[in-house]
Amino acid sequence: MSYTIDRVIEGADIDDIDNRTRAALAEHGFGVLTEIDVQATMKKKLDADMDPYRILGACNPGMAKQAIEMEPNIGAMLPCNVILRKVGGGVQVSAIDPVASMIAIENDALKGVATQVRSMLADVVAAI
Repeated sequence: MSYTIDRVIEGADIDDIDNRTRAALAEHGFGVLTEIDVQATMKKKLDADMDPYRILGACNPGMAKQAIEMEPNIGAMLPCNVILRKVGGGVQVSAIDPVASMIAIENDALKGVATQVRSMLADVVAAI
């Protein structure tokens, strides 16, 4: 089982895909709570060069509330990360598959929420 929902957008610029990703997340009820510019962090901390790589921590408040009510420790697995990274001649967008990430949790109701969030994130990735 893959643990991400992926799409490569050929000929794209990472800043354009960043904007499109944020818009698609917003259209599907997600907000970006955190963002990490991994490329800049690696340069600053390790003086290491790497291709553009960003992590957006996305959250749908309603779905997060449901999950936390069902499984209070689930916050350790939130928010849903979406990565943007330069690949070949384009940008790859990868969203976490919450069903795959929560497979070890034995809570059928939570798996239902994870399935809904997976569908929402797949729609986000497709909309970019």
